[in-house]
Amino acid sequence: MKIKTILVRVILLLTLLFLPTSAAFAQTPGGDVVLFGQNYTLESGDELNGSLAVFGGNVNIEEDAKVNGDVALIGGNLSLIGNVDGDVALIGGNLTISGAIDGDIVIVGGQVLLTKTAVVNGDISTIGGNVEKEPGAEVTGNITNNAPPTINVPQAPNVPNIPQVPGVPATPEIDVNVNPFWNVAGKFGQALLVALAGMLLALFLQPQLERAGDAMTGQPFIAGSYGLMAIIIVPVAAVIMAVTLILFPVSLLVIFLVMPSVWLFGMVALGQEVGDRFTKAINQSWAPVLSTGFGTFLLMLVVGLVGLIPCVGWLSSFLVTLIAIGGVGMTWFGTRNAPGARSHQVDEIPPAS
Repeated sequence: MKIKTILVRVILLLTLLFLPTSAAFAQTPGGDVVLFGQNYTLESGDELNGSLAVFGGNVNIEEDAKVNGDVALIGGNLSLIGNVDGDVALIGGNLTISGAIDGDIVIVGGQVLLTKTAVVNGDISTIGGNVEKEPGAEVTGNITNNAPPTINVPQAPNVPNIPQVPGVPATPEIDVNVNPFWNVAGKFGQALLVALAGMLLALFLQPQLERAGDAMTGQPFIAGSYGLMAIIIVPVAAVIMAVTLILFPVSLLVIFLVMPSVWLFGMVALGQEVGDRFTKAINQSWAPVLSTGFGTFLLMLVVGLVGLIPCVGWLSSFLVTLIAIGGVGMTWFGTRNAPGARSHQVDEIPPAS
């Protein structure tokens, strides 16, 4: 698959975190549409000039309807009879195409059905699924099913005994037991563990998490720059400390305790922002611990699943890690406001009677 296609998918999913909250449940005229827990139907004859992103809902694009932009769907099914002038990304759902798509398609954990009237002017790539194509369907690009490969290893021919010739080594065994569903399950478990840790941090460090989250979402590029400097400077400093021998324990402490703690704190702070924006989008008011846990789980799951995309899927995790580490460094674990950020007022919690 083209690198440009994967980058579009990653950017489209990650930028949902930084969209204004008001755009999470409404459509601006001629703009993008972002929906949480709702179904969306583009009726026949209508045209959407913007991208469409839906979390936990189904999308139906009727005949003669057209989307002039990308379509991203997480946890739902997409039925396309009309046209899409852009790329399509779907995680955890099925895609049925009876119309035309002028762009590439990426499916994670779902199936693609191309009916006899379907036309796809681009590539189709699946992870943990497959593509079913009816006679008459047209695909101008490549169809890639990233399923466990089946490799038939031929037997090595018998080698005659030749004097003064070293013995021929046995044919190495090739392990092809690769199951993408175990990878998805691993990402799910990782997201759950980080979410539980986030709920624990929210019980004791909620104001600090809010400061760090404000720095990351308010100044993502500056936070990413801080994070990039940190992952370059910290390993070099740790090596220098290790060479001195006296500071060797300190270098171990930095690598195996401080940096993982910075990453965890940063991911939970980002997850808290995701949870807060999600609850506002559905007009609900959840306890901070619950919204932080849910937001952290959703963030880790989306980043982990996108990271399963071959070759460049790591980019999503890398970018989020840079922003998370940089935001924590800018605020010193949320103990102060980031440079240039608005003053963060924290309401004092009265002591329990």
